[in-house]
Amino acid sequence: MAATLTTANRLRGIALAVLLSACTSTPENQLVSLPVPPTTASAALQSATEREHVRILASYGGTYDNARLQTMIEKTVDRLVAASERPNLKYKVTILNSPAINAFALPNGHLYVTRGLITLANDKSELASVLAHEMGHVIADHAAIREDQARQAALISHVVSDVLSDPEMGALALAKSKLTLASFSRAQEFEADGIGIGISARAGFDPFGAWRFLTDMQRNADIKSGSGDGRAADFLTTHPATPERAQNALANARQFSGPGAGERDRDEYLAALEGLPYGEDPSEGFARGRQFLHPKLGFTFVAPPGFVLDNTAQAVLGLKGGDEAMRLDVVSVPAAQSLPDYLKSGWIERVDPASVEEFTVNGFPAATATASGEDWSFRLFAVRFGSDVYRFIYAARNRTAQVDRSFRESVMTFRRLSLKEREQVHPLRLKIVRVRPNDTVELLAGHMTSVGHALERFRALNGLGPNDAVKPGTKAKTVTD
Repeated sequence: MAATLTTANRLRGIALAVLLSACTSTPENQLVSLPVPPTTASAALQSATEREHVRILASYGGTYDNARLQTMIEKTVDRLVAASERPNLKYKVTILNSPAINAFALPNGHLYVTRGLITLANDKSELASVLAHEMGHVIADHAAIREDQARQAALISHVVSDVLSDPEMGALALAKSKLTLASFSRAQEFEADGIGIGISARAGFDPFGAWRFLTDMQRNADIKSGSGDGRAADFLTTHPATPERAQNALANARQFSGPGAGERDRDEYLAALEGLPYGEDPSEGFARGRQFLHPKLGFTFVAPPGFVLDNTAQAVLGLKGGDEAMRLDVVSVPAAQSLPDYLKSGWIERVDPASVEEFTVNGFPAATATASGEDWSFRLFAVRFGSDVYRFIYAARNRTAQVDRSFRESVMTFRRLSLKEREQVHPLRLKIVRVRPNDTVELLAGHMTSVGHALERFRALNGLGPNDAVKPGTKAKTVTD
């Protein structure tokens, strides 16, 4: 959660933002500029990628500087490039200081990988599979092809708005264009998976690394969503559902070798992860179970029981299954405008004026109101903290009196952090341990007292299925204060 956050959009947009279980978005039909003339294409690409680089750093917490990891990743990239279809391409690697599990590449060969993704991987072959996948996008020139598809979708949008007079025909045309673009993006991901697995295998890495990592990503997504099924609402996703990709990766790997072939270098990889920060960078706020703390902004609060929190650059999001959700963000509100007036000012639709009331939260001025949507009911809170207003937006499919009370009790935990509390904040870190003969998954996970769903997280972190056991003598990742 950054120190300055953007204003929320309309009521329906907020409902989509807080629903973490969806984790997908329909591609937007936006106006795309005409092709750049060949004489200026190179300069235009350079300018665009530089702007994108700045945006990426801002969105993902800046760079994470770790010489050992940087060297390991760059050597891995060099091996992959030499085995790729375009060995003359040059890549620049940036590690992003974000707990998100993500990696991507710009058309100019700038590769990005997050600290969270490095944490989740369990050996070099798994990391190599991700890097090779992103190289696959560059090799196949997917960015340029996708831009052409987006341009066609934008043209359809303009035709619909300017030419078609039949609303039903217009809606059908737009829906078809969105489905085409989403399907095209999914096809690109499968193609990049196939290219990447081939590169990894030729470079001497275990080609089954992609299958293992995609499986671990699914386990991690299940924990995060709290639903036990990360495949919900994935039809229009710009990435195929992870289980589908994992099965496709398994089939691709079998074309190169059987399990156990190729390098994994697990012990060396895990040794490089010793002491790596786990989760959010405390300077940008972080969650400890249901509690969220932000040392820089100087506040803390506790989410309602059962909520899983996720800190993003724009807001703190929370989800309880698929029936309750929350969002916390920060906006600037003129001091002369009262909080009740702000709640009724139109930043969110369908506010019930009769529900607006003023109160205080641990000495800070506050106001609350309710709002209704088609499928969701909302309890809104605005708390004036310093020169900003903190907005708590709680949503429920069935906002009963008990649910509403849990929302109010949550906002009442909002308070200022003491100077001592702010000084004592430090990140969680990975600790690599050697599994002893009497160690069990439950015993090792029991030491991870500072993370929620410790047992499930331990399994996901170490590539273990629900019935897998740890093997004495091997290394395992744990999380410690």
